[in-house]
Amino acid sequence: MSIQVQFSTIPEMFEKITSKFSGDTRPVLMYKVEKKYQNISYKELREKIEYFILGLSQIGLNKNNTVAIISENRPEWVIADIATLSLGAVDVPIYPTSTPEQIAYIFNNAEVKIAIVSNQFQLNKVLSVSKKIKSLKQIIVMNQNFQTNNSSVVGFNEIILRGEKLNQKKKLNLKTLTSKIKPSDVVTIIYTSGTTGKPKGVVLTNNNIVSNIKSSIKVIPMSESDTLLSFLPLCHIFERMGGYYTAFACGATIAYAETVETVASNLLEIKPTKMTSVPRMFERLQSKIIKQVDSGTKLKKNIFYWALSIGNKFAHAKKRGFVNPILNFQHSIANKLVFKKLQNVFGGRLQFFISGGAALPQSIGEFFEAIGIKILEGYGLSETSPVLSINTLDDYKFGTVGKPIENVTIRIAEDGEILAKGPNIMKCYYKNPKATNEVIDKNGWFHTGDIGSFDEQGHLKITDRKKHLFVSSGGKNIAPQPIENKLLKSKFIDQLMLIGDARMYLTALIVTQLESVLQYAKDKNIVFRDQKELLTSQEIHDLIKDEVGELQKDLSSYEQVRKFVLLHKPFSIEDGELTPTLKIKRKIVEEKYKKLIESMYQIKK
Repeated sequence: MSIQVQFSTIPEMFEKITSKFSGDTRPVLMYKVEKKYQNISYKELREKIEYFILGLSQIGLNKNNTVAIISENRPEWVIADIATLSLGAVDVPIYPTSTPEQIAYIFNNAEVKIAIVSNQFQLNKVLSVSKKIKSLKQIIVMNQNFQTNNSSVVGFNEIILRGEKLNQKKKLNLKTLTSKIKPSDVVTIIYTSGTTGKPKGVVLTNNNIVSNIKSSIKVIPMSESDTLLSFLPLCHIFERMGGYYTAFACGATIAYAETVETVASNLLEIKPTKMTSVPRMFERLQSKIIKQVDSGTKLKKNIFYWALSIGNKFAHAKKRGFVNPILNFQHSIANKLVFKKLQNVFGGRLQFFISGGAALPQSIGEFFEAIGIKILEGYGLSETSPVLSINTLDDYKFGTVGKPIENVTIRIAEDGEILAKGPNIMKCYYKNPKATNEVIDKNGWFHTGDIGSFDEQGHLKITDRKKHLFVSSGGKNIAPQPIENKLLKSKFIDQLMLIGDARMYLTALIVTQLESVLQYAKDKNIVFRDQKELLTSQEIHDLIKDEVGELQKDLSSYEQVRKFVLLHKPFSIEDGELTPTLKIKRKIVEEKYKKLIESMYQIKK
């Protein structure tokens, strides 16, 4: 099935969908309260949003005003979003991990009038910089148990209650209100977290996002029988468009994970049919599966790796269009002994994952396909609403990001950069014509900053970021991402960042997979007092050196890592080293570990 109603704006989609399913008892949203999932019906959600619209209107929210949302994924995010857009206002989603300084910059740049925050912690951050933000008039807190003496702060439920009272006097006609919203109206300003520099505000219209929803759903099946588990941040356009708006347009149910840490247990509770995710999660899941297998008995290990081999052969045979009876029989045994148990870890109903936000290593896609869980990798950016291309169920190729979706045109520039054109391309960068003109040329082509090519079947392959290409001091062009992905195959390496631009040779900052390293130390009877002593030991240095050496042996000499440093702390979002989609912020990491990096290039006398 496809979309349930016809629409040209997000508010129109919401109004029509909630009208169509107003009598349904099944939930549109699910969320955890006191360790138990609660349901919200279409009728209940519509009612809350109508009241919130009236409440926002009463406190002075008008068309084209900006509203910041700083919150984890929860029903109130949806209420705040749809209510804002229904009034013709513009929302500015901000990551809950943002610092007060980052919040102040975005608020001032976007001239935020109303801030909607999730809890006391987020409230405190906004209040700490509120005096620097002249445009800010009101702060709304989702949680009820907040404390403040600031008169500009009000509770989320209070706004709903105000709206309910107003609705009793004069009932809101949501259809009439939303009919005033135009496809060209701005929906959101999304500030790119970026790996370098100050964030830029990506301005997206209703038409940008709606065109992307309609084109995406033609190649990725979704229906009212689907349930999605949402854990990627809603403030990121990937989850917002794919795991929220598109799911909503198809009448699917959306369940919110409590936290990233509880996704594994929430999978078992919700039993989703489809799910959006990022490559880092798949890498960790594969590592966990392999670790559990390798720590088991020899018999269990042999059975697993035999089954994995059969799974790979079966997948390749299906792609060729013929599975011989013997292989089919072997696969049914492998499925019963191994694959079904692994599939049950994901709830047992999962049809496929949609992967975005970063490149999915080919080996990861092949591993999950072999155990019976398909990952469909797509490609896009915040500036493209976001989908440009995607692999589909009947046309996918690991190591590529699929083919362009309908209404999107992609071509490769002479220098290898991927250029795109279509109705999904952003309107502009907010208040930044110079930056806009740098990425959208006079012919309307958006310059992605990614390097890529098409294969013979028309699948797009991403090589690297244009700005991340290293040029060694010897003049060699080096794409770091493929090398990093190759080295991350080691079960002893959790995170890795290459260094080498304008350098004589490549080096790396490495974060070890601690559990695997601790197990190795135990097996080898390595004596150590604490984690730091272990990671600085010669035995562990030699272990990682051997791993790196083995994995890079087929690379050219100039692509090989000569030296590395083992870090004692993982890169994290909280420390500003990772984007919310878990990509390393190279510039920040390079600055933070400047002394360590330079030590790897010092010539010993």
